[in-house]
Amino acid sequence: MKRKFSFLLFFFFFQVVLADLKIGFYRNTCPRAESIIFGAVQKRFSTDKSITAALLRMHFHDCFVKQSEKDAGANQTVRGFELIDEVKQTLEDECPLTVSCADIITLATRDAVALAGGLNYTVPTGRLDGLESNVGEVNLPGPSAPVSDVWQLFIAKGLNLNDMVTLFGGHTVGVAHCNFFQDRLSSPDGSMDPTLLNHLKRNCSSNNNGNPTAFLDQKTPFVFDNQFYKQIKLRRGILEIDQKLAEDESTAKIVSRFASNPVTFQKSFANAMIKMGNLVAKAGEVRQNCRVINKAKNRRSQTIS
Repeated sequence: MKRKFSFLLFFFFFQVVLADLKIGFYRNTCPRAESIIFGAVQKRFSTDKSITAALLRMHFHDCFVKQSEKDAGANQTVRGFELIDEVKQTLEDECPLTVSCADIITLATRDAVALAGGLNYTVPTGRLDGLESNVGEVNLPGPSAPVSDVWQLFIAKGLNLNDMVTLFGGHTVGVAHCNFFQDRLSSPDGSMDPTLLNHLKRNCSSNNNGNPTAFLDQKTPFVFDNQFYKQIKLRRGILEIDQKLAEDESTAKIVSRFASNPVTFQKSFANAMIKMGNLVAKAGEVRQNCRVINKAKNRRSQTIS
């Protein structure tokens, strides 16, 4: 049965141009931009700790674009759009057609990670919002993809193996629906801890929900820490691809390093997020409404030099 891919946090945008971004891009044109974004994220986080995972996923998918791309199977359950809409409206009132939706998502994700316990890293800004949206470009691998295949996707984006393993660490605050790891429960191969296996079997067979979810980090699911790596070293990875990271000879040492040193992981994650966030569209615009491209009268298209 073909399954709809809808859970992963770690696969991301489809633009491949390294942009000339800078720290404090809005210092003169919209000086309160970053504080407005932080305030909105902080308010949401105070009542919904899962917003960190939602924004991480949105940022990695980078799909806050025209409806056609949002309709792609990989993006249909990405959530948090209403928070970005709220922030965008506030910023449009403050400084119209100035702060891009791409920058809002990037900054909001940084803030959510920090609120959950991660590093409050500095983010360069100046991204533009894309002018095109093609559902055919949304091509993400499933939860059983070989490590080598996933690695090739990262290489194609200018990211290395350490970046890949680092960004999988976003799963420390994520969840997955049972249908994405049901095969590991029905046909166990010994790669999952028996206690976890039995727990997930009970959870996934619950009649209260046709497709329950499970935390990808069973220990501290709302804290942005290195617990994900500790869990997969103990054979407590929920998704097959997560568990493979701890077993594949190309990634096992990186997993061990992050599992034993939380500071190393936090710094590596911040660096990988900045590096990934620098891959943006060369040509674009600052959208007035994040859900659609601008009308001709508000077009003001730009090109990154």
